[in-house]
Amino acid sequence: MILEKKIIELVVISDVHLGTYGSRAEELNNYLNSINPKTLVLNGDFIDIWQFNKNYFPTSNMQVIKTITSMLTKGTTIYYITGNHDEMLRKFNGFSLGQFHIVNKLVLELDTGKAWIFHGDVFDTTMKHSKWIAKLGGKGYDLLIMINTIVNWFSEKLGKGRVSLSKKVKDSVKGVLKFVNNFEETAAEIAIENGYQYVICGHIHKPAIKEIKLKEGSVIYLNSGDWIENLTALEYNNSSWELIKYDEKKYTKNHSELTLNKENFKKALNYESLFEEVINGAANLN
Repeated sequence: MILEKKIIELVVISDVHLGTYGSRAEELNNYLNSINPKTLVLNGDFIDIWQFNKNYFPTSNMQVIKTITSMLTKGTTIYYITGNHDEMLRKFNGFSLGQFHIVNKLVLELDTGKAWIFHGDVFDTTMKHSKWIAKLGGKGYDLLIMINTIVNWFSEKLGKGRVSLSKKVKDSVKGVLKFVNNFEETAAEIAIENGYQYVICGHIHKPAIKEIKLKEGSVIYLNSGDWIENLTALEYNNSSWELIKYDEKKYTKNHSELTLNKENFKKALNYESLFEEVINGAANLN
């Protein structure tokens, strides 16, 4: 049975962290195979270059790249916005190949107003002044995710479902909550000053759609969340935004493209064919 894909004007995802143990690549691939977006924005930390290990890049991670490449060749415009974990790509700011673009920030003219999209690490003082501390924190976070993966394996075997240790830790620390509030208000304040109707970020792994009112005015703040803990995406269609939360029951593997058999994996890991597909797709779109 092949299910019809949902046609969407704009989709924003962030903080996938491919190449780490916590990345929920299989679930993301299921979601991506259920949609047909006109524009897809990868809002930072898509590939975790900080913690990239050449000995660990599972087939499910490569399948996500293959699925996104397939979207590109079928006409989807893709913007890769750089984040702190993939900051090495910032030197390629402005690079374009057909419908694929690498940028540090993005402004889109929607039918309901201007949307300002960027990753959000520019507001992180730790990133600005003590990058080594941030990277050390990233290692600790990845270790916690690894432990969480083991805990969830046992929890699911016992029929108790998944738990997020990192989310529990963050939600219980007052300093983290204060940082999130400051982050959101700073983004909103700058967006209002520049006349944007929407400001869209990632980085803090805190999915949200809400109006923020300040004395200078108001703006709709959105955060696409992540694909480690929350498994969320933002969809813009018919002049409205929706925060999508991955549901195992909803995103079934009935799509023919979701059958991750050995042949799929073999093709996904074939870099030569992947490169050829990207080049040919770009050529066809020019």
